[in-house]
Amino acid sequence: MKFEKYHALGNDYLVFDPKEEQKKFSESEVIRICHRNFGLGSDGILIGPFPSEQADFGLRILNPDGSEAEKSGNGLRIFARYLKDSGRVNEDSFQVDTLGGVVTCKVSENSENITVDMGRVSFDSAVIPVKVKGEDREILNEEICVNEKTLSYYAATIGNPHCVVPVEKVSENLALDLGPGLEIHPNFPNRTNVQFLEIINRNEIRIEIWERGAGYTLASGSSSSAAGAVARKMGACDREIKVQMPGGTIDLIIDDDFNVQMSGPATRVASMVLDAECL
Repeated sequence: MKFEKYHALGNDYLVFDPKEEQKKFSESEVIRICHRNFGLGSDGILIGPFPSEQADFGLRILNPDGSEAEKSGNGLRIFARYLKDSGRVNEDSFQVDTLGGVVTCKVSENSENITVDMGRVSFDSAVIPVKVKGEDREILNEEICVNEKTLSYYAATIGNPHCVVPVEKVSENLALDLGPGLEIHPNFPNRTNVQFLEIINRNEIRIEIWERGAGYTLASGSSSSAAGAVARKMGACDREIKVQMPGGTIDLIIDDDFNVQMSGPATRVASMVLDAECL
Protein backbone atom coordinates (compact mmCIF):
# COMPACT_ATOMS: atom_id res chain seq x y z
CA MET A 1 0.00 0.00 0.00
CA LYS A 2 1.30 3.41 -1.00
CA PHE A 3 1.10 6.46 1.26
CA GLU A 4 2.26 10.06 0.87
CA LYS A 5 3.60 11.55 4.09
CA TYR A 6 3.35 15.25 4.98
CA HIS A 7 3.62 17.28 8.14
CA ALA A 8 2.02 20.57 9.16
CA LEU A 9 4.24 22.15 11.81
CA GLY A 10 5.22 18.72 13.10
CA ASN A 11 1.68 17.29 13.05
CA ASP A 12 2.18 14.51 10.49
CA TYR A 13 -0.33 12.58 8.39
CA LEU A 14 -0.25 9.79 5.84
CA VAL A 15 -2.39 10.39 2.75
CA PHE A 16 -3.98 7.27 1.24
CA ASP A 17 -5.46 7.90 -2.21
CA PRO A 18 -8.35 5.50 -3.03
CA LYS A 19 -7.63 6.06 -6.72
CA GLU A 20 -4.35 4.21 -6.28
CA GLU A 21 -5.84 1.28 -4.36
CA GLN A 22 -9.20 0.41 -2.79
CA LYS A 23 -8.79 -0.48 0.88
CA LYS A 24 -10.93 -0.36 4.03
CA PHE A 25 -8.77 -0.03 7.14
CA SER A 26 -9.72 -1.77 10.36
CA GLU A 27 -9.10 -0.07 13.70
CA SER A 28 -6.18 -2.38 14.45
CA GLU A 29 -4.63 -1.70 11.03
CA VAL A 30 -4.82 2.06 11.54
CA ILE A 31 -3.18 1.71 14.96
CA ARG A 32 -0.37 -0.40 13.50
CA ILE A 33 0.24 1.82 10.46
CA CYS A 34 0.41 4.98 12.59
CA HIS A 35 2.65 3.40 15.24
CA ARG A 36 6.08 5.02 15.28
CA ASN A 37 7.94 1.78 16.03
CA PHE A 38 5.85 -0.92 14.37
CA GLY A 39 4.43 1.06 11.42
CA LEU A 40 5.10 4.05 9.20
CA GLY A 41 4.45 6.49 12.04
CA SER A 42 1.98 9.37 11.93
CA ASP A 43 -0.66 11.36 13.80
CA GLY A 44 -3.35 9.93 11.53
CA ILE A 45 -4.39 8.85 8.05
CA LEU A 46 -6.15 11.02 5.46
CA ILE A 47 -8.25 8.98 3.04
CA GLY A 48 -9.16 10.81 -0.15
CA PRO A 49 -10.05 12.28 -2.44
CA PHE A 50 -13.35 10.55 -3.12
CA PRO A 51 -16.55 11.84 -4.77
CA SER A 52 -18.82 14.16 -2.77
CA GLU A 53 -22.21 15.64 -3.61
CA GLN A 54 -21.52 18.65 -1.35
CA ALA A 55 -18.01 19.63 -2.43
CA ASP A 56 -15.25 19.19 -5.00
CA PHE A 57 -13.56 16.48 -2.95
CA GLY A 58 -14.44 14.18 -0.06
CA LEU A 59 -12.07 13.40 2.83
CA ARG A 60 -12.03 10.99 5.77
CA ILE A 61 -9.69 11.64 8.72
CA LEU A 62 -8.59 8.71 10.89
CA ASN A 63 -6.94 9.22 14.28
CA PRO A 64 -3.97 7.02 15.28
CA ASP A 65 -6.19 5.16 17.77
CA GLY A 66 -8.42 4.04 14.90
CA SER A 67 -11.28 6.44 15.59
CA GLU A 68 -12.53 8.92 12.99
CA ALA A 69 -12.17 12.68 13.37
CA GLU A 70 -14.77 15.15 12.13
CA LYS A 71 -12.27 17.81 11.10
CA SER A 72 -8.55 18.63 11.27
CA GLY A 73 -7.10 21.98 10.27
CA ASN A 74 -3.61 20.59 9.78
CA GLY A 75 -5.04 17.55 8.03
CA LEU A 76 -6.95 19.81 5.65
CA ARG A 77 -3.85 21.85 4.84
CA ILE A 78 -1.94 18.65 4.16
CA PHE A 79 -4.76 17.26 2.01
CA ALA A 80 -4.96 20.53 0.08
CA ARG A 81 -1.20 20.39 -0.53
CA TYR A 82 -1.52 16.77 -1.71
CA LEU A 83 -4.29 17.75 -4.15
CA LYS A 84 -2.01 20.46 -5.58
CA ASP A 85 0.99 18.13 -5.74
CA SER A 86 -1.07 15.48 -7.56
CA GLY A 87 -2.34 18.01 -10.11
CA ARG A 88 -5.99 17.99 -9.05
CA VAL A 89 -6.13 21.68 -8.10
CA ASN A 90 -4.30 24.90 -8.95
CA GLU A 91 -4.22 28.25 -7.17
CA ASP A 92 -8.03 28.62 -7.32
CA SER A 93 -10.08 27.92 -4.20
CA PHE A 94 -11.89 24.57 -3.87
CA GLN A 95 -14.11 22.82 -1.34
CA VAL A 96 -13.52 19.71 0.76
CA ASP A 97 -16.29 17.71 2.42
CA THR A 98 -15.49 16.38 5.93
CA LEU A 99 -17.60 14.86 8.69
CA GLY A 100 -17.35 18.26 10.40
CA GLY A 101 -18.70 20.15 7.37
CA VAL A 102 -17.60 21.57 4.03
CA VAL A 103 -14.55 23.86 4.06
CA THR A 104 -12.95 26.05 1.41
CA CYS A 105 -9.20 25.74 0.76
CA LYS A 106 -6.67 27.63 -1.32
CA VAL A 107 -3.01 26.75 -1.99
CA SER A 108 -0.50 29.44 -2.90
CA GLU A 109 1.31 29.24 -6.24
CA ASN A 110 4.53 28.02 -4.61
CA SER A 111 2.56 25.68 -2.28
CA GLU A 112 4.24 27.24 0.76
CA ASN A 113 1.05 28.60 2.31
CA ILE A 114 -2.41 27.02 2.52
CA THR A 115 -5.51 28.92 3.61
CA VAL A 116 -8.56 27.11 4.96
CA ASP A 117 -11.91 28.66 5.83
CA MET A 118 -12.54 26.49 8.87
CA GLY A 119 -16.15 27.54 9.44
CA ARG A 120 -17.90 29.10 12.43
CA VAL A 121 -17.02 28.36 16.04
CA SER A 122 -19.97 27.66 18.35
CA PHE A 123 -19.88 27.64 22.14
CA ASP A 124 -23.36 26.07 22.45
CA SER A 125 -23.45 23.03 24.74
CA ALA A 126 -26.05 21.29 22.58
CA VAL A 127 -23.96 21.65 19.42
CA ILE A 128 -20.51 20.75 20.81
CA PRO A 129 -21.88 18.59 22.65
CA VAL A 130 -21.35 19.11 26.40
CA LYS A 131 -23.43 17.54 29.17
CA VAL A 132 -24.79 20.31 31.40
CA LYS A 133 -27.04 20.64 34.39
CA GLY A 134 -30.07 22.75 33.56
CA GLU A 135 -30.74 24.33 30.17
CA ASP A 136 -28.35 24.23 27.21
CA ARG A 137 -26.15 27.32 27.05
CA GLU A 138 -22.83 28.67 25.85
CA ILE A 139 -20.06 27.11 27.96
CA LEU A 140 -18.00 30.13 28.95
CA ASN A 141 -15.63 30.25 31.92
CA GLU A 142 -17.25 27.36 33.79
CA GLU A 143 -15.61 25.02 36.31
CA ILE A 144 -14.40 21.52 35.53
CA CYS A 145 -12.57 19.08 37.85
CA VAL A 146 -9.78 16.76 36.71
CA ASN A 147 -6.99 15.06 38.69
CA GLU A 148 -8.40 16.66 41.87
CA LYS A 149 -7.88 20.11 40.34
CA THR A 150 -10.61 22.62 39.55
CA LEU A 151 -10.11 24.56 36.32
CA SER A 152 -12.02 27.24 34.43
CA TYR A 153 -12.78 26.24 30.86
CA TYR A 154 -14.54 27.23 27.66
CA ALA A 155 -16.11 24.63 25.36
CA ALA A 156 -16.28 25.13 21.61
CA THR A 157 -16.80 23.33 18.33
CA ILE A 158 -15.65 24.06 14.81
CA GLY A 159 -17.00 20.74 13.56
CA ASN A 160 -15.18 18.84 16.31
CA PRO A 161 -15.28 19.35 20.12
CA HIS A 162 -12.76 21.42 22.10
CA CYS A 163 -12.10 22.19 25.75
CA VAL A 164 -10.04 25.39 26.10
CA VAL A 165 -8.41 26.11 29.48
CA PRO A 166 -6.97 29.64 29.90
CA VAL A 167 -3.84 29.67 32.09
CA GLU A 168 -1.13 32.19 32.98
CA LYS A 169 1.63 30.05 31.45
CA VAL A 170 1.31 27.01 29.21
CA SER A 171 3.69 24.05 29.28
CA GLU A 172 4.06 20.59 27.82
CA ASN A 173 3.83 19.10 31.32
CA LEU A 174 0.47 20.80 31.86
CA ALA A 175 -0.91 19.20 28.70
CA LEU A 176 0.53 15.78 29.58
CA ASP A 177 -0.79 15.95 33.14
CA LEU A 178 -4.33 17.22 32.59
CA GLY A 179 -5.02 16.55 28.91
CA PRO A 180 -5.80 12.80 29.17
CA GLY A 181 -8.37 13.30 31.93
CA LEU A 182 -10.06 16.22 30.18
CA GLU A 183 -10.26 14.29 26.89
CA ILE A 184 -12.44 11.60 28.47
CA HIS A 185 -14.21 13.79 31.07
CA PRO A 186 -17.90 12.88 31.52
CA ASN A 187 -18.86 16.40 30.37
CA PHE A 188 -17.88 15.38 26.83
CA PRO A 189 -19.92 12.43 25.50
CA ASN A 190 -17.83 12.28 22.30
CA ARG A 191 -14.54 12.97 24.12
CA THR A 192 -12.80 16.26 23.34
CA ASN A 193 -9.66 17.96 22.08
CA VAL A 194 -7.93 19.98 24.81
CA GLN A 195 -6.03 23.26 24.57
CA PHE A 196 -4.23 25.18 27.30
CA LEU A 197 -4.31 28.86 26.33
CA GLU A 198 -1.88 31.64 27.21
CA ILE A 199 -2.67 35.19 26.08
CA ILE A 200 0.50 37.01 24.99
CA ASN A 201 -1.06 40.20 23.61
CA ARG A 202 -4.07 41.39 21.57
CA ASN A 203 -2.79 39.61 18.45
CA GLU A 204 -0.85 36.64 19.77
CA ILE A 205 -1.54 33.54 21.87
CA ARG A 206 0.36 30.41 22.80
CA ILE A 207 -1.23 26.98 23.21
CA GLU A 208 -0.31 23.45 24.25
CA ILE A 209 -2.47 20.66 22.86
CA TRP A 210 -3.78 17.27 23.90
CA GLU A 211 -5.60 15.91 20.85
CA ARG A 212 -8.49 13.49 21.04
CA GLY A 213 -7.36 10.09 19.78
CA ALA A 214 -3.76 11.23 19.24
CA GLY A 215 -2.45 12.54 22.58
CA TYR A 216 0.17 15.26 22.96
CA THR A 217 0.46 17.10 19.64
CA LEU A 218 2.97 19.66 18.37
CA ALA A 219 0.40 21.63 16.36
CA SER A 220 -3.28 21.59 15.41
CA GLY A 221 -5.31 23.78 13.08
CA SER A 222 -8.71 23.12 14.64
CA SER A 223 -7.24 23.56 18.14
CA SER A 224 -5.72 26.87 17.04
CA SER A 225 -9.09 27.95 15.65
CA ALA A 226 -10.98 27.02 18.82
CA ALA A 227 -8.42 28.63 21.13
CA GLY A 228 -8.30 31.78 19.02
CA ALA A 229 -12.09 32.03 19.07
CA VAL A 230 -12.10 31.64 22.84
CA ALA A 231 -9.48 34.40 23.14
CA ARG A 232 -11.79 36.66 21.10
CA LYS A 233 -14.81 35.61 23.16
CA MET A 234 -12.90 36.53 26.32
CA GLY A 235 -12.27 39.98 24.85
CA ALA A 236 -8.52 39.37 25.14
CA CYS A 237 -7.66 39.36 21.42
CA ASP A 238 -8.56 41.17 18.22
CA ARG A 239 -9.52 39.93 14.76
CA GLU A 240 -6.05 38.84 13.61
CA ILE A 241 -4.33 36.30 15.87
CA LYS A 242 -0.99 34.55 15.59
CA VAL A 243 -1.03 31.16 17.36
CA GLN A 244 2.27 29.86 18.72
CA MET A 245 2.61 26.09 19.22
CA PRO A 246 5.62 23.84 19.85
CA GLY A 247 5.68 22.93 16.15
CA GLY A 248 5.38 26.47 14.80
CA THR A 249 2.91 29.26 14.10
CA ILE A 250 -0.51 29.49 12.45
CA ASP A 251 -2.22 32.75 11.44
CA LEU A 252 -5.93 33.26 12.07
CA ILE A 253 -8.51 35.84 11.04
CA ILE A 254 -11.65 35.57 13.20
CA ASP A 255 -14.61 37.80 12.36
CA ASP A 256 -17.27 39.09 14.77
CA ASP A 257 -19.44 36.00 14.11
CA PHE A 258 -16.49 33.72 14.98
CA ASN A 259 -15.91 32.50 11.44
CA VAL A 260 -12.28 31.41 11.23
CA GLN A 261 -9.81 31.65 8.36
CA MET A 262 -6.58 29.75 9.03
CA SER A 263 -3.29 30.05 7.12
CA GLY A 264 -0.12 28.02 7.48
CA PRO A 265 2.31 25.63 5.78
CA ALA A 266 2.23 21.94 4.92
CA THR A 267 5.48 20.18 4.10
CA ARG A 268 6.00 17.11 1.96
CA VAL A 269 8.07 14.39 3.67
CA ALA A 270 8.11 11.21 1.56
CA SER A 271 6.37 8.60 -0.54
CA MET A 272 6.10 5.42 1.52
CA VAL A 273 5.11 1.86 0.64
CA LEU A 274 3.77 -0.31 3.45
CA ASP A 275 4.68 -3.98 3.24
CA ALA A 276 1.82 -6.40 3.99
CA GLU A 277 4.06 -8.11 6.57
CA CYS A 278 3.70 -5.00 8.77
CA LEU A 279 0.02 -5.84 9.30
